[in-house]
Amino acid sequence: MFTGIIQAVGRIRDNEEIGDGLRIHVEAPELGLDTVKIGDSIAINGACMTVVEVDEKMFKVEVSAESLDKTAGLDGWGHVNLEKAMRLGDRLDGHIVSGHVDGVGEVDAFEKKAESYHLVVRCPMKLGKFLAYKGSIAINGVSLTINEVEDTPAGTRVSINLIPHTFEHTSFKYTKVRDLVNVEVDTVARYIERMYSLTQR
Repeated sequence: MFTGIIQAVGRIRDNEEIGDGLRIHVEAPELGLDTVKIGDSIAINGACMTVVEVDEKMFKVEVSAESLDKTAGLDGWGHVNLEKAMRLGDRLDGHIVSGHVDGVGEVDAFEKKAESYHLVVRCPMKLGKFLAYKGSIAINGVSLTINEVEDTPAGTRVSINLIPHTFEHTSFKYTKVRDLVNVEVDTVARYIERMYSLTQR
């Protein structure tokens, strides 16, 4: 379980093919790897992965073909958002994030507005029913609040305001229009939709 509060920005420096999947090498000297052991969970761009090797500067995880197919940004080199799994008793500063990516979205717009940054992500249409004004969403593992929702034939567009701190301390500072991003909807919204669908039968 995660909170969506990014603890460090790391970098995928290498990968190795293992069957249909990959073993990826993540450089993360600022994550505090001295407290990480083999078997621990770390969210990489919002996708929960299990550590299979670790030292003081980097760690490795193995990504299955299924995970590669359902996520973005794990099969190449570049900057990634990192969060260690929360511990019982930790403060929940973001929202409940499972690390299970629900779909891949695309950045439609990203621009600086006054002191903040305006981000628009087009999410898969199937996720539209889980997205609401002032609701929670995780984009590449970052807990964010939705400012606007627009349903279009090409998908559901969500508008988000990023404060300067979020921009500077996540991989959003490397984000460009048309980049693919991992999207996780609010866990509570999933349960509400399930319960509602059962009452309609």
